[in-house]
Amino acid sequence: MACPKDYGTDEERRAYINSHMSELHPVMKKLRELMETHPRGFIMSSPNPIMVLSNMLKLAAAKKCVEVGVFTGYSSLAWALSIPEDGKVVACDISTEFTDIGKPFWKEAGVDHKIDLRIAPAVDTLQSLIDAGESGTFDFIYVDGDKLNADVIYELSLKLLRTNGIIAFDNSFMHGYLLKPEEEDERQDVPVIRKLNVKIQQDPRVTAVMLDVGDGVYMCRKN
Repeated sequence: MACPKDYGTDEERRAYINSHMSELHPVMKKLRELMETHPRGFIMSSPNPIMVLSNMLKLAAAKKCVEVGVFTGYSSLAWALSIPEDGKVVACDISTEFTDIGKPFWKEAGVDHKIDLRIAPAVDTLQSLIDAGESGTFDFIYVDGDKLNADVIYELSLKLLRTNGIIAFDNSFMHGYLLKPEEEDERQDVPVIRKLNVKIQQDPRVTAVMLDVGDGVYMCRKN
C-alpha cells in the first residue's frame, strides 16, 4: 500500500514535534519561563534546534565552542551543559543588558566557570582568538547574532574550527523572508543572509545541510 502524501500541515507537524521532545534541563526551563514575559523574549532560540545541537556536541565530545549573539544566555547555557568540565564557551555579545539576566542561571546550573563572556564586536573577538594562536582548535561555533557581518564571521569561523568542526547559523530562514522572492526583502540583513546561504551551499570547504527546525539552522561541517 502506498504511503499517503499528506504529512499534515506545518503547524500540526511542529506541534507534534514539540510534544515529543525530552524535558529541558531544569535551569534552562526556568530561564525560558522567565523570558516568556519579557518584551524581547520572542528572539530567544527555539528549544528544538538547541536540543539537536546539544546532542551533537555530546556525540562529538566537543570541548571548545564559540557563540555569537548571547542575548540572555539560554543557548550558552545549553552548550556549557553539553561539554566536559574542562571545556569552554567563548560567548560573544556587545552589551551586558541581556547577558546579565542569564548569568545567574549559568551559576545556578554550575557551569558559569565554562563560559567566557566577551563584551565586544564578535568580529573583534574571533580575530583575537586567531591572533592568540587558537586557529583550528574549536569544535563548534553557533552564530545567532550580528547578521550584517555574517560573511566575515563565517570566514573567521572557518579559521578557528578544526577539521570536522561545525558552524551552525541560526535564523537561516530569516523569519520566512528568505522563502519569499528577493524583491520582497524588507530588512537590511536579509540580503546578507540570502547571499551567505548561497555561498555556503557552493563552498567546497564545507559540507552543509539546512535543518527545518525553529527558524532554520544551517549546519556546516568543515571539510
